[in-house]
Amino acid sequence: MDNRVFTRLGTAVVCLGLAPGALALEANIEGIEDPLAENVRLYLDGLEAEQYSPARLESEVLRRSSEALRVYGYYSPRIEPRFDDPEAPSEVTLSIDPGEPVRIEVLALSVTGDAAEDAPFTEAIEAFPLSEGDRLRHAPFDSLRSRLANLALERGYFDWRFTDRRMEVRPYANSARLYLALDSGQRHRFGDVTFQGHHIETSRLEALAPFASGDAYLASEVARFNQRLGQTEWFASVNVRPRLDRELARLALPDAEPGWWQSLDVEGVAPVADQGPHIAAEALVSAAGLQRPAVPEVPIDVVVTPADRHQFEVGVGYATDVGPRLRFSWDQPWINRYGHSLDHDLYISGPEQQFTGVYTLPLADPLRDSYRFQYGLRNKDNDDTRTLESTVEAARRWTFDNGWEQSLYLRGTYEDFTQAGVSNQVLLLYPGISWSRTRTRNPTFPTWGDRQRLAVEYSSDWWGSAAEFLRLTGDSEWIRMLGDDNRFVGRVGIGSITTDDFADIPPSLRFFTGGDRSIRGYAYESLAPEDDEGRLVGGEQLLTASLEAQRRITGKWWAASFIDTGDAFSDWGPSDLKTGAGLGVRWISPVGPIRLDVAHPFDADDPFRLHFAIGPEF
Repeated sequence: MDNRVFTRLGTAVVCLGLAPGALALEANIEGIEDPLAENVRLYLDGLEAEQYSPARLESEVLRRSSEALRVYGYYSPRIEPRFDDPEAPSEVTLSIDPGEPVRIEVLALSVTGDAAEDAPFTEAIEAFPLSEGDRLRHAPFDSLRSRLANLALERGYFDWRFTDRRMEVRPYANSARLYLALDSGQRHRFGDVTFQGHHIETSRLEALAPFASGDAYLASEVARFNQRLGQTEWFASVNVRPRLDRELARLALPDAEPGWWQSLDVEGVAPVADQGPHIAAEALVSAAGLQRPAVPEVPIDVVVTPADRHQFEVGVGYATDVGPRLRFSWDQPWINRYGHSLDHDLYISGPEQQFTGVYTLPLADPLRDSYRFQYGLRNKDNDDTRTLESTVEAARRWTFDNGWEQSLYLRGTYEDFTQAGVSNQVLLLYPGISWSRTRTRNPTFPTWGDRQRLAVEYSSDWWGSAAEFLRLTGDSEWIRMLGDDNRFVGRVGIGSITTDDFADIPPSLRFFTGGDRSIRGYAYESLAPEDDEGRLVGGEQLLTASLEAQRRITGKWWAASFIDTGDAFSDWGPSDLKTGAGLGVRWISPVGPIRLDVAHPFDADDPFRLHFAIGPEF
C-alpha cells in the first residue's frame, strides 16, 4: 500500500511538472490613446485569468484600469470590459471613456530653513511642470518629493523633514490640492577628517581633499575624495564615509538591586509603574551645559589599506609591425611615507629592446603636481636603422582642471647610431614642453574618446649640445559613435624639425612612418626619404591622417573599412602622399580588442598587406 501511495504522489509531481504555464491576460484598449492606453496595459500586465473567478477577474480588471488612469488625473472613468470567453478568458477588450480630468485647484510648494537660499532647491521648485488649472498627474508630484529628499541628503540637510505632504483629490468636483513643504533645518558643514590604516603622511592625504573643514557639505565631494585617494595608487582599498551615526553619551544610570535599607513592606500595595531610568546628579549638571552647536558639522572618516609595495606584471603580444613582443613591469607605487614611486619597464621585440625607469616625486597636490625623473636604454635594429640610445630626463608636471597635462622637461640623450650606412655618435641636451590630454569612456573598447598631444623641443650648441634644432610634434585622435552599432575613428599626426645639422640628428628624432598605427598597407617605418642607393635616411617633416568606419556585425564582432595616407619627407608640400586602404575585423576580447586588417598600398608593388594588433586605439 505504501508503494501505491508513493506511486500516486510521483505521478502527481510529474503531471505538475508537465503542466503548461499560466498565460497572462491580453488586453485591447479602445477609446483612449497613449500614454493612457499604454499605462493601462502595463497595469494589467501579468494578470492571470486562471487565478480568479469570472466575477473577481472583472473586478480586478476594473480596479487596475482605474488605478492606471488616476495617475494621469482621470478619477471618474467609465470602463466596459468584454472577455473573449466568459469562463476561460485569454483576452479582454476595454472600452474606456476617461471622463473629465481632475485639475489642480491649489498648488502650494515651499522650502524653509537654510535650503530656502540654496539654488538647487529653488530650481527644483521652479522646474515643477504643473501649475494651477493643469490636469493632475501623479508622477511630477512624486518626482519632486523624491528630488527634494535626495537634495537634502546630498547637500547636508540631515535634519530635513516634510512639514506638509498632501495630495487632496475631490473627484466629485474634478479638483485637487497639492501641498508639499520641506523644512530643511540647518545645513551641515564638513568637520575634521580622520585617517585610519594609512602609511602616507597625513598632510599628503589631506591635500587630496576637495573640501576644507567648515565648507558646506556635499555628498559628491565625499565621493570625489574617495576617487582621488584611489587614483594615487597608494592604497589597495579606500573607504571614505561621513560620520552620521555618532553615539551620544549615555546619561541614564544602570539598574541596580536595592539594598536592605531601601526595602519597604509593600504587602497589599499595588505595584507602581516603572518610571524608567534615573538621572545622576552629575549627569544633570553636565546636561545643563550642553547645547546644540551653532553650525552642525559632519566629521569624515577615511579607512585605507596600503597597496602592495612591489607589483609585477608580464604581458605578451604580437603585431605585424614588430612580431612577438614581451613586456615586464615592476612598479613600486610607494617607497616612503611621502608617496614617492618608482616604476620600471622592460620591452622586448625583434627590432627593438627598451628598458626605462621613472621616479615620481609628488608635490603639494599629489595628483596634479609632481617632479619626474626618468632614465632609459634603447636598442633598435630595423632595416636601415641601427641605434643604441641612453636617455635621462627631469620633468615638472602640472595637471589642470580641464584635464590637460603640461610637462616642462630637460632631456639628455647619448646616441650611437648608423642610418643608411652613415655612423655617428651624438650627445644632445635640450629642453622641451608638452601638452597632452586623453579622455575615454570604456577604456577597453572606447565608445567615445579623444587624445591630443603637442610638444616643442629646442637644442643649441650654446650649451654644448651636438646639434641645434627646433622640433615640433603633434597628434590628435578621435573616437565617436553613431547609434549603438556604428563607430568612427579618426587620426591626424604632424611633425617638423628645423636644423642645419641634420647629419647630427639621431634616428630617434627623425621621422619615419608606415605600419599598424600609421599607414596600413606599408611595412613598419618603411616610409621616409631615401638616399641614392634607396636606403632610408629619415625625414624632416611628417604628415599622417586616417579615417576608419566600423559596423557591429553581431555581439562583440565588428567589421571595419579604412583609408590611411601620409609620408615622412624632407620638404613641406610633397607631390603625393602614400595611401593605403582596406577592410578589417574587430573582436572585443577580455584583454581588449583584437584587430586584423587587410590593406592595399596604392603606391607600392605589394598587392596587399596583413596587419594584426591587440589593444585599444589609445
